Amino acid sequence: MLGYENAVKFYRTSAVEYLLGGNPMHNAAMLWTGGKDSALALYEAVQSSYHVCCLVTFAPPDAGFLAHPLPFIKIQAQALALPHYVLPIHKPFEEAYEIQLRRLRDETGITSVITGDIAEVNGCPNWIRERSRPVGMNVHTPLWGRDRSSLLQQLLGIKFKARFSCVKTRWLTEDWVGRELNESAVAELRVIRERTGLDLCGEEGEYHTLVTNGPQFTRAINIWSYSRRSIDSLAYMEIHESELFDHAA
Repeated sequence: MLGYENAVKFYRTSAVEYLLGGNPMHNAAMLWTGGKDSALALYEAVQSSYHVCCLVTFAPPDAGFLAHPLPFIKIQAQALALPHYVLPIHKPFEEAYEIQLRRLRDETGITSVITGDIAEVNGCPNWIRERSRPVGMNVHTPLWGRDRSSLLQQLLGIKFKARFSCVKTRWLTEDWVGRELNESAVAELRVIRERTGLDLCGEEGEYHTLVTNGPQFTRAINIWSYSRRSIDSLAYMEIHESELFDHAA
């Protein structure tokens, strides 16, 4: 992945080009995890005239994200035809996030970040909004407070494709890993919700997804082979082989 210094050059160029004829508040970076909520938030932001310059992922050194592996996120960025930048964070995380957001603002001209957050987690204030407040960065959360069932129906209705990449086995069995998020899966999630109280969108970490195709994708992604792995109370997808392909293929 490109370094932050290269990102600065891209951001500055994009910001100048856009600001010649647009609103600087709409010059944005998408905070990208690779999951369904990020993808739907990106779609919604573009529909609301945000100019999304790039994808940004905050990551600690040697990050080993089980649900959203960085190599797969890099492929997603290629499919979306957007630059992707990994911004390093470390303890204390509050300070590290604010430093990176401030650099993003000061060195690139980007004034907004977009997230796929839907609600508070464990009663805590929204992390990105809290970190952005002292920096003066606008935070756009197009999915915030919306009905979970409606969000899933919208996701499927506009033809996003996603797979379950990680589940907490307290809520979902291991065989959900690798499964496509489709009407059948959503119907089963509703049944499980009635029995257990599961959040339909997995907002409490019950499950995670990886998006492989959708409205903004210039190419789709095939996951050719993977294994199911388990660690403690998590089951996750270890991807062995994936590739980009043209929609017409």
